[in-house]
Amino acid sequence: MSVSFKTLDLNLLKVFDAVMEERSVLRASQKVALSQSAVSHSLARLREMLEDDLFVRTATGMQPTSRALAMAPLVRDALRSLKAAVELPKFDLTNSTKQFTLAANDFTTMVLASSLLSILGREAPSVDLVIKPVTRIDLAEQIDLGRVDVAIGVFSALPDRFRSSFLFEYDDVLVVAAKHKLDRLDNKRLAALPLVVVSFGGEQEGAIDGFISERGLARRSEMYDRAALERALGDSDRPPRTAVSLPHFLALPALLENTKLAAIVPRPLARAFAERHAIATHELPYPTTPLEVRMLWHQRVEGDPSQEWLHDILRRASDSLKAVGYRKKEQHETSRDPHAQAGDHHEPKTTNRLGDSRCRN
Repeated sequence: MSVSFKTLDLNLLKVFDAVMEERSVLRASQKVALSQSAVSHSLARLREMLEDDLFVRTATGMQPTSRALAMAPLVRDALRSLKAAVELPKFDLTNSTKQFTLAANDFTTMVLASSLLSILGREAPSVDLVIKPVTRIDLAEQIDLGRVDVAIGVFSALPDRFRSSFLFEYDDVLVVAAKHKLDRLDNKRLAALPLVVVSFGGEQEGAIDGFISERGLARRSEMYDRAALERALGDSDRPPRTAVSLPHFLALPALLENTKLAAIVPRPLARAFAERHAIATHELPYPTTPLEVRMLWHQRVEGDPSQEWLHDILRRASDSLKAVGYRKKEQHETSRDPHAQAGDHHEPKTTNRLGDSRCRN
C-alpha cells in the first residue's frame, strides 16, 4: 500500500513512538492511555500502510526492524515539534536565564528600575534586562521585529497589532535648587524664571503637538505640558523663556544645583530627584493635564507565560507610583468648594486614554 501523509493518522505515530520507547505493547498502552488491543490495532494499521513489520515480538520484548529504527528519531522530533507548537511554553522563573528587552526613557527607568530589579531578584534572579532608549529608534519597527518585548511611555494612538496596559499617571511640577527655594510661585514669578525643559524630539524630528508618529504609533516627545504653560502665561508681558532644552533628564540636578534655573518635570521624577539631590519642589500655579504611562507590546506574544509575567512585574513595580503620580483634582476642588464632602472623590480625566478594546489591564 502506498502511504500518503495527507491521510496519515498522527495518533498512529504516537503509538509507534511509545512502542519504540517501551518495547512493550502493555507499557506503551499505559503510556498513551489506550487499551492493549487498541495499540495492537494501531500497529497493524501502520504496518499495512508502511508495508513493514516495524516490530517483531521476541522473548525480550518488541524489537524494531531497520525501517522502524530509521523512522524513530524523525518521528520523535516531529512529535516534539508538534507538541511545542500547540502547547503553551513553560516558564520556570527560578531557573530561567531569559533576557527581556524594554524600551523606556530615563524618567520611567529612574522611577521604575529599583522596584523592578527588586522583584527580579526575588522571583527570577537569573533573568536579565536590556533597556533601550525609547528615543532615536523606530519604536514600532523594533516591536514588530521582536527586538523590544515591552515599550514604556505615553502614547496617543496604537496600531491594531499592539496591546497596552496602564502603569501609572502623573502631572507636572516645578523644581529648583533647594537653596533657591521660592517663597511664592504665581504666574508672574514663573514668567520671570529661566526654564529647563526636556524634549525627545521637536518639529525637526517630525513631532506634532508634542508627539512623534511612526508606523501608526504616536509617542510623546515633549516631557512637559507646553500648551498649559503657554495658556497660563498667555497674558503675561513676558512669555515663558526656555533657557535650556535637553534630550534627557539625567543632567537636570547638576544644571539646577548652582544656577537659578527652574525645570518643569513629571511629579514622580521630582520626588526621586529630591531624595537624592538638594532639590525643592513647587506646585505650578496652573493645572497640567495628567498623562498615562503605559506599557506596550505586540499582540503575537499574548498568552506567552514569560511575557505575561513580565507585564505583571511591571505593573507591580508601578504600584508605589500610582498613589503619588499626580496632584488629585479633588484637593483643589475641596479647598475652593465649601460644600465639598470629605469623602467625595473624582477621578481626573486625561486626554491620552487609549481605547479599552486594545488594553489589557
